[in-house]
Order: sequence, then C-alpha cells, then structure tokens
Amino acid sequence: MVDVLVVNDDGIFSPGLRAAVRAVKGLGRVTAVAPATQKSGVGRSISLLTPVSIAELEIEGVKAYAVDGTPVDAVLVGIYGVLKRKPEIIVSGINLGENLSCEATTSGTVGAAMEGASQGVASIAVSLHSESRFNEVQPEVELEHCAEVLRRCAEYVLDRGLPEGVDVLNINVPEEPVRGARITRLARRMYTTRLQERRDPRGRRYFWIDGEPVRDAEPGTDVHAVRVERCISISPLSLDLTFHPGIEQLDDLTRALEKG
Repeated sequence: MVDVLVVNDDGIFSPGLRAAVRAVKGLGRVTAVAPATQKSGVGRSISLLTPVSIAELEIEGVKAYAVDGTPVDAVLVGIYGVLKRKPEIIVSGINLGENLSCEATTSGTVGAAMEGASQGVASIAVSLHSESRFNEVQPEVELEHCAEVLRRCAEYVLDRGLPEGVDVLNINVPEEPVRGARITRLARRMYTTRLQERRDPRGRRYFWIDGEPVRDAEPGTDVHAVRVERCISISPLSLDLTFHPGIEQLDDLTRALEKG
C-alpha cells in the first residue's frame, strides 16, 4: 500500500487539512503531520536551533501529529520520525488562500512541498483562492470542490509520476464556479507591497506589512488563470532556481574578477 503524507501551514486543526485528508483517504495509507499553530508565510524555514516537540491525535479517522515547528519541520518529522520511510506522495494543503506568482516562495504550503521534493518525494501544493481574505479564526469554507481537484491530481501523480525536471505541482483552485484548468507559469507578483506605520501606547514605532491583490497579469500566468479566467492553475515548479542562459551571459563578470 502506498503512503500519503499530508502536511500544511495553516495548522493541524485547519479545515483545509481535514478536507485534504478526506480527499486522499482512498489512495493509500494516509498520515497527517502539521504545525500545532498557524505558520503561514514562513516559506522553507526550518527549526535548527530549537527542538521540535510532537503530539499524536486523530483527524478524519487517520493518525495525525502536531509539531511545534514549521511546515518544513512537519515534512521532516513525518518522513524520518513518524513514517520512518519516504511516502509515495506528499500533499501540502489545502491552504486557505491562494499561493500564486513568484511570491509563492514565501508560502509555507509551497515550502513544505519543495522540502518534500528535496527529500525525493513527488509533492503537490494545493491552495484555495477566495475573494474574501481568510483570518486567524479559520472559517468553515466550502472546500469539497478543491478537495476533488486535489484527489484527481494526486491520483495522476501516483499513476504517472511527475514529468522529468518537475519537482512540485503548485495548484490553485478558485472558488466556484470554476471555468476549466490551465497549466501556467508564475506571474511576477501576487500582491502589491504596503507598509503601515503605527505607534504603540508608549510612542514606539511598529509596522504592519500589508498589500493589495494584483488583479491581472499576462495570459498564461497563474494570476491571470485564477483571478481573471476563474480557472484552476497548475504550475510545474523546479527546485533549480538557476537562470541557465545567465551562466554564459555573465561570463564577462568572472573575467573581470580574475583580473583582480
């Protein structure tokens, strides 16, 4: 029987995690490992200087483990501490909120999937786009259509594997109605950047990092597919961040350095 490891960054009690577990229960032996609390936006951060504690519980009838750490910690604990073997697939999500564009590198959901790929496991990240922002008190949202997309994509990967050179599928599902699916590239931005400066009761400055959604991008990008076309976006990602044409283009830089 295949092993399916479900992780996320919204926390072990997220409705998205429960929906993901329900979606893949029929595909193999499912185990869920996730942060004990909300860890959105931490990317691929890892706990190197502090121990990671773990607590066992049950979610949707499967063994689940809450870790006092990051989504990447959850992947590593899941593989090497809980399963003690590599699963056939890692499912990261369902994230409450989209993970689009190059800004996906800040996402704990995508970061967990990338870590799974680094460990040699086929990985997918699944996120739900919503026009209304999710808050810390996680709402009971409609997740079943997103869960169905997750299940079908997981079945595809288990059956066929990922194409050569592809390490992660980053999947973003708009709220219904959904008008099809697109294979996309990453847009440049998902949000504008805004910094709100305020002062605490003692007059000291502090900041909130905020931003407004980028409503459109070039056709063929994930932002355009989800926010304009209302289509499912599937972006094939690689761990290799190298811009390979730049190797030759920057050859003159090495010559300049060698001249001292």
